[in-house]
Amino acid sequence: MLHHKGKFGTSAFYPLDLCMSGIPACGYYGQFAFQFSITAYPVFGQEIHGLGGLFQIVQLRPMGEACALLCLNVILDINEQADLSVLLFRLAGRSGSSGDPGGKGFFGVVHTQGFQTGKPFLIRRSGGDILAALDLIAFSLQAAKQLEGSGIMLRKERQPGVPAIEEYLKQTLKRGETLGFDGRCIMQDSAEKLITQLNAQGVAVRTDIDLTGAVWKNRPELSAQPVWPLPVEYAGESSESKIKRVREFLVEKKADYFLLTSLEDIAWLLNMRGNDVESTPVILSYLLLGEKKLTWYVQEKCLSEKIKILLDMQGIKAAPYAQIYEDVKKLPEDASIYYDKSAVNTALVSSLPEKVKKIEGVNPTFLFKAKKNPVEVENERNAHIKDGVAVTKFIYWLKSQIGKTKITEISAAEQLEQFRNTQEHYVEPSFAPIIAYKEHGAIVHYSATKESDVELKPESFVLADTGGHYLEGTTDITRTIALGSLTQEEKEMYTTVLKGHIQLEMARFLQGCSGQSLDVLARTPLWEKGLDYNHGTGHGVGYLLSVHEGPNSFRYRPSVNGRNDCVFEEGMITSDEPGIYLEGKFGIRLENMIVCQKDMENDYGSFLCFDALTLVPFERSAIIAEELSTKEKEWLNKYHQKVFETIAPYLTEEEAGWLRE
Repeated sequence: MLHHKGKFGTSAFYPLDLCMSGIPACGYYGQFAFQFSITAYPVFGQEIHGLGGLFQIVQLRPMGEACALLCLNVILDINEQADLSVLLFRLAGRSGSSGDPGGKGFFGVVHTQGFQTGKPFLIRRSGGDILAALDLIAFSLQAAKQLEGSGIMLRKERQPGVPAIEEYLKQTLKRGETLGFDGRCIMQDSAEKLITQLNAQGVAVRTDIDLTGAVWKNRPELSAQPVWPLPVEYAGESSESKIKRVREFLVEKKADYFLLTSLEDIAWLLNMRGNDVESTPVILSYLLLGEKKLTWYVQEKCLSEKIKILLDMQGIKAAPYAQIYEDVKKLPEDASIYYDKSAVNTALVSSLPEKVKKIEGVNPTFLFKAKKNPVEVENERNAHIKDGVAVTKFIYWLKSQIGKTKITEISAAEQLEQFRNTQEHYVEPSFAPIIAYKEHGAIVHYSATKESDVELKPESFVLADTGGHYLEGTTDITRTIALGSLTQEEKEMYTTVLKGHIQLEMARFLQGCSGQSLDVLARTPLWEKGLDYNHGTGHGVGYLLSVHEGPNSFRYRPSVNGRNDCVFEEGMITSDEPGIYLEGKFGIRLENMIVCQKDMENDYGSFLCFDALTLVPFERSAIIAEELSTKEKEWLNKYHQKVFETIAPYLTEEEAGWLRE
């Protein structure tokens, strides 16, 4: 237990730390503070790099003459969704013992943003009452089930009586109290809002404190995996060309420097990849770009001699990872610097000389990398052929073995990974696999654990949402597979979801439309039946980067900061994944990757359309053909014909015969 006797005055002090889901200094795996044995969660308290995040607020209550730190940063990678509520239970479900975060007076607030869910949840214990307010809608069914009997009540945000995190802080903190956080771990825009709102009601905010660093013994080092180059035949554009485009952007903005901390953007700009984040091949680093000089702040042990030579040839100077905090302090006072305050931590911004002109806006690289060039698009087509072969083989294997061999959710995921591993240039999964049988499919982002794993039977549906990274690009596909006989309800729901999927994929639209304009196409068949799904219809996908990438998306609600509400442009790759989730019964989701491309141009303007990259059959036995329109049937038949012609040459005779049927 850490005591702060007199260090922060007599007021109560609230430390706040922000972490990135599976990112920041990720690679941190260890035990929960106070000896809670949770060994599978990344734990951190390090710099944030703009991939989104997760922050936990823990409250210090006066204890005699001192304050005690009741909880340290222990955050799960939200790809480990199956264990989300287990963490909540272990965090809030105990009581009383010294140093126990479940004790009276404890509260914790955890916020996730930008990396998968964009949702916060709140855990609070006061006077023995435990409350968990959760806006992770995608995980709510699973969390509710795992929290049964724990004494924790689960609540969703945007419901009556559930405040947003900012509102909760405003309601909880009193005049004269202090909120504190490590400025390396909070985005500048979030920090600004907190400081403005809390200062207005007499609450002080400090950004210069690393409480976890003071008590974290044997803290693991930062992940420092080898850096490797992505050749131009895969990237489609040299790093020199990309850097030139960014410098041209800076001239337009009249900025002398560009401060970039988003790991995906840095990897894209330099045509470099790494392995510092699970399932996202990026490198922990920062970047500072000037008119003639580019400095990449990265751990030297990540760089081989060949990489150092390559960087030198490109005019890129490598500098120690943490040196950026000192270098930005030395910028000329008459200089100007451009940065994205939603993707740079407040410690870096605070380190800039006061007289340096700050120009704020969205990172130019954010949109540049979203618009895939022709080489990337063609490579992605090849990646999806490989992935289509692997997934099609998996579906055939599953259908032929079900009822004959014991197959569980976990063993099925392992078998699919084996099929992908046989494909040339396969790198790794693009996210943790979701293989969800029957009622588990109603949990939107379920991930099987040893405790939840069940055997698959020759009946009902199994939902398989998986993906892979190849040198040729990144894939993400969901198919809901019939393992045996289906009920009429299962067929009706499958057909309804399929209709929405097809309607979006068939869309022809004027240039200037955003995902908000198009989302209704996928939802209309469900809305007509009074049904819906509580997640976006689609997200952008990176090229051998994050499987979830903005700014393109399909959603009918505007995003929180507007970053994912852009108009569609040629080359953007987005998922099309409507679904339906019936608690206690089954879940259905059908997902293709689709690329935006030019369609036609006339007096009314330029029209765009989508083309499917994913090549895997849908479940014909689950389709009620009479409920499909003539156009929908034509689309489906053409799609299946294309799947067969493209995939069959890579299958065995038996597999190809099944696919033909």
